[in-house]
Amino acid sequence: MDLNPSYKNGLRMSAPILALMTLGVLGLSTASASEYANPNDYEGMALLTFFLFFVGYISMGAAFIFFVMERNSVAEEYRTTMTISALIVGIAAFHYYYMRGAYVEDGIVSVHYRYMDWLITVPLMALKFPSLVGKGAITDAKIPVIGGFANVCFFGAVWMIGWGFAGETGLMDGTFGDSAGLICLILSGVGWAMIIVAVGDPFGVMEPKGIDNSKVKAELEWSLNALRMFIVVGWVIYPIGYLYSPEANLLDGNQELMGVLYNIADMINKIGFGVVAWMGAKKATAAMA
Repeated sequence: MDLNPSYKNGLRMSAPILALMTLGVLGLSTASASEYANPNDYEGMALLTFFLFFVGYISMGAAFIFFVMERNSVAEEYRTTMTISALIVGIAAFHYYYMRGAYVEDGIVSVHYRYMDWLITVPLMALKFPSLVGKGAITDAKIPVIGGFANVCFFGAVWMIGWGFAGETGLMDGTFGDSAGLICLILSGVGWAMIIVAVGDPFGVMEPKGIDNSKVKAELEWSLNALRMFIVVGWVIYPIGYLYSPEANLLDGNQELMGVLYNIADMINKIGFGVVAWMGAKKATAAMA
């Protein structure tokens, strides 16, 4: 059954309102919790960590509202990528709320909440590529056992996050001994490499296995390469943060420095990922007019 224009307009108006209400509920909770969070109780790296947890939470929430409100400003074929962008930062905002609480109340830079977030949002980030370039630009190349482009991205993301979590929580200490943190970091990097091989690099060093560049619309080329830049260069911040994880036993453990690096990386990559995809979708939409 076709929706009449007024009903469609109603849906378009209600989506941003629902988004604002959702963030508003969390905002009230944050305001209540912040009564017990005195910035004067922190100094140095601890103060920066405290600050970035709040900035991360608010910036992710603001980006969520922006992507929801902008969803209907692009052509219908690009609305899925806007939805994925909103999901990524919206899910991150919820987790940052809890990570902020763990740090304020218990002084802990939570690894568990962090990896809960990454387990959901990292596969979504990898799957933004087909939603932006379209199915026509996705190749039929497959990896034995794993499968095609979407499966490779999903498996690579889960592999990467799984080994990272094992290294940062000491799960493999009994198996790999004192080298567990380093071995888990290397194994995690294999998943990262799988995603890069599938989506390609921004420098044109190698041809992507999962995307046919010749079938990508000219209006999307810049955004596609920008997304690749985030994955190849922007994601480098994460293993640097991992080096300072107390449980990884690689450098001198410093949970605040680890948290600062992770928070900066999340804000750059999650929000930036959505912004460049939105820019490409807007440009492609304008070209269709």
